[in-house]
Amino acid sequence: MNFNKPKFWDNKFNLFTFLLIPFSIIMFIIIFLRKKLIKEFNFNLPIICVGNIYLGGTGKTPLSIFIAKELLRLGKKPLIVRKFYNSHADEHALIKKEFKNFLLCKNRVSGIYEAEKKKFDTVILDDGFQDYKIKKNVNIICFNQRQLIGNGLLLPAGPLRENLSSLKKAQIVLINGKKNIKFEQKILKINKNLSIFY
Repeated sequence: MNFNKPKFWDNKFNLFTFLLIPFSIIMFIIIFLRKKLIKEFNFNLPIICVGNIYLGGTGKTPLSIFIAKELLRLGKKPLIVRKFYNSHADEHALIKKEFKNFLLCKNRVSGIYEAEKKKFDTVILDDGFQDYKIKKNVNIICFNQRQLIGNGLLLPAGPLRENLSSLKKAQIVLINGKKNIKFEQKILKINKNLSIFY
């Protein structure tokens, strides 16, 4: 998904950020309640989720395709599942071009049940970290080294879909770009068990 991000997302100390912080607090409350109240579904096949917490391109889709191809090479029968959004046409086209086992659906839960029915043995969930209905076996969170977490604030005051603390539920972080020891140290304080790759 390509879009022009607001410049104030890179800086905490500006008027726009200050004015939007109350809405980010509302966003935090909504996320908190959703995590507590939404029923989580378990499935009979492993779910590998490739997600992010920064709104926008971090390399999720190319990584999902790479993982699917590697699993296929190892003799598995993987399916990439992705929720349909009108604004994500580029990602849809890329997956269709690169990998034949691809399901575009309006509801991820029903998409995974479809994968079970069709005897796939692994689901790669391309963008679904914020779908709290799904119990994932592995969460891989992608960051782009050029922006990482921006000003570190939740939407709309900042670019984050969730707080950095959500990395407690992740197993792997992939940073698209150059090595960044300072950022590694920051996220390892949140979850010391994270495996970090570039």
